[in-house]
Amino acid sequence: MLNQNKIAVVIPYYNASKHIADVLQKLPEFIDTVYIVDDCGEEALPSTILETFKKSVYLKNNKNLGVGGATKTGFKQAIQDQIDIVVKVDADDQMDTSYIEALVSPLIHSKAEYAKGNRFRDFKALKNMPTVRKIGNLGLSFLTKAATGYWNNFDPTNGFFAVKTTTLKQLDFDTIANRYYFETSLIAELYFQDVRIKDIPMPAIYGDEKSSMSVWKMPFVFLPKLFKTFVKRIIKSYFVYDFNMSSIYLLFGIPLFLFGFIYGLYTWWFYSSKAIFAPTGTIMLVTLTIIIGFQLLLQAVHYDITKAPKSN
Repeated sequence: MLNQNKIAVVIPYYNASKHIADVLQKLPEFIDTVYIVDDCGEEALPSTILETFKKSVYLKNNKNLGVGGATKTGFKQAIQDQIDIVVKVDADDQMDTSYIEALVSPLIHSKAEYAKGNRFRDFKALKNMPTVRKIGNLGLSFLTKAATGYWNNFDPTNGFFAVKTTTLKQLDFDTIANRYYFETSLIAELYFQDVRIKDIPMPAIYGDEKSSMSVWKMPFVFLPKLFKTFVKRIIKSYFVYDFNMSSIYLLFGIPLFLFGFIYGLYTWWFYSSKAIFAPTGTIMLVTLTIIIGFQLLLQAVHYDITKAPKSN
């Protein structure tokens, strides 16, 4: 317990028998409960773990649900046990658990409802991050900002986070992904509850554990999901839950820009095939609709950035 807050750790366990004991040993003393969620991997949880670590509670999924599915199992149990704050820690010992107090502090002092690690604030640690992963995370982080609406936060796929259970109670877990898209879909749902997210600078740790997803597969997995998340957020935020100036910008900006772009391509193809110059009026129509549409979309983006929930 810390400042009268019951704090639990959820550890999704999957084929990490070599590391789980080290992870548990490094947890701070103020942790009240540790939920180890067995996600039906090939490596069973070592039999001595529950005997050695008395704060541990063993949960097991009926089938493999992925890191998100296992974490949600822990969330549900934490809510049932009336825990105040839940911290998600991976079982592969690649998270520095000495930062748990820094994660829960903004939640305890009501400066945020959700806090997560940010590996891009520590330059020394950033240099140690594999180049491919660094580039991928930078690009993915920007696209995730646009998709989720949290423009002021970075490293959104970081799985080391703390969240209030009062916040979790407001979420529909069925809308949150079970596997690789878990962290992003969770943040996307937090946006609709106007949840404040605090970034906590911390180093990244890379051990001998290998990701089960190939780097080349990641764009094909994330891009369609990010696009769907983006469209869902825009429709809900500006045409269902609210209607404001940004809604107007989008209503006029999207059709104007698309008309100018598509009609411009058609005009270029048509007059090029005829080997004649396009009329000045046609060129002006294409140019003006593209410029005006683009400016309106920029205004919508600016409004969206200023609307992002901010932590204290």
